Amino acid sequence: MNRQPNKIMILYARFGEGHYQAASALRDSFARLGNAEIMLIDLLAESHPFINEFSRFVYRKSYTMWPQMYGWVYEATRGMKADSLFAHWLHSFGTVTMQRVVEREKPDAVIHTFPMMVMPTVTNRLRKKIPMFNVVTDFDLHMRWVHPDVDKYYVATEDMAEQLLNLGITAERVAVTGIPIRSSFAPGRVHESAAFRYGLEPYRPTVLVMAGGYGALSGIRAAIRELTAGGKAQAAIVCGRNRLLEEELRRYYNGDSHISVLGFIDRIDELMGLASCIVTKPGGLTLSEAICAGIPIVLYRPVPGQERNNALYLQNKQAAVVCRTSSELLTAMTGILELPSLRLHLQSAVRKLRQENSSDRICLDILRQLNIMEEVSETPIPV
Repeated sequence: MNRQPNKIMILYARFGEGHYQAASALRDSFARLGNAEIMLIDLLAESHPFINEFSRFVYRKSYTMWPQMYGWVYEATRGMKADSLFAHWLHSFGTVTMQRVVEREKPDAVIHTFPMMVMPTVTNRLRKKIPMFNVVTDFDLHMRWVHPDVDKYYVATEDMAEQLLNLGITAERVAVTGIPIRSSFAPGRVHESAAFRYGLEPYRPTVLVMAGGYGALSGIRAAIRELTAGGKAQAAIVCGRNRLLEEELRRYYNGDSHISVLGFIDRIDELMGLASCIVTKPGGLTLSEAICAGIPIVLYRPVPGQERNNALYLQNKQAAVVCRTSSELLTAMTGILELPSLRLHLQSAVRKLRQENSSDRICLDILRQLNIMEEVSETPIPV
């Protein structure tokens, strides 16, 4: 008997690109695997567009204007309980919209790549069990992700799994899969000639700088110029969708043949495959891509909150170098490029964190869970 496709909703948010990228990776994996109909929903944007835009503005400015405040709020709520008054309030945004969507679409499951946990309230109101799966998109566990109604958690590391087990969550409800990234991400298969597409020389040591989240690039631009002076190294600076920053850096580095300023790059895996190391802010998705690429990671001035905690985790695993000043950054980049022992040590530590085929593994497991739940619900109960 042919089963009807599973209708699966993936809830994400646009606080940075990571939550959406994870949702998109899962959508693409489900599409390849078949037998699933996928909906992506930015719930806060659909339910409270003004609050969403204001929150995104505050989030963006937190990097430059009030990082300590953002970090304080993050740490103050990190241990909150699912049944606390604050958690009930925090998870109430979007309830009416989500209930309306659930009643209309009748999903078989809901996946969260952002911890906006309205579904427990919705299912209680509708008196209906809808399986929920949380795909945690950082290397740090915030209690916003944790709720007794979640059927299974997919996490980046064994350490996060242990944290969940210590909270009383049973082992069968936790899977260490890594953070989902695009299956097309294939840095290991990049040919050196691809360097020409990005204005680079194939055999020159390359530093990849993910600049989109750094705003004015305070402290980085001078370190990059000093590193590349004389042509011993080159740099590719990716500005993402930040057009103003791209134009500013093109003017700043005008005439410097060893620095390539780029906008949005779809095949970032090619650049990672060409790079000797990466300088980035410690967002969960970018870190996962760098880990997949197996390249040394340099993290510059991580802001308080989940990104600093991500940075500290990788630093403790000796998989990243965390720099707080421009001089530390220059020293770290120079050391990685010139000292094979340091480069190999970082690469070895990075490989220990690598999880293969994260997105496909998560989707396969969710489909298997749904099939098991369906079979159990169809099994007659003896009387």
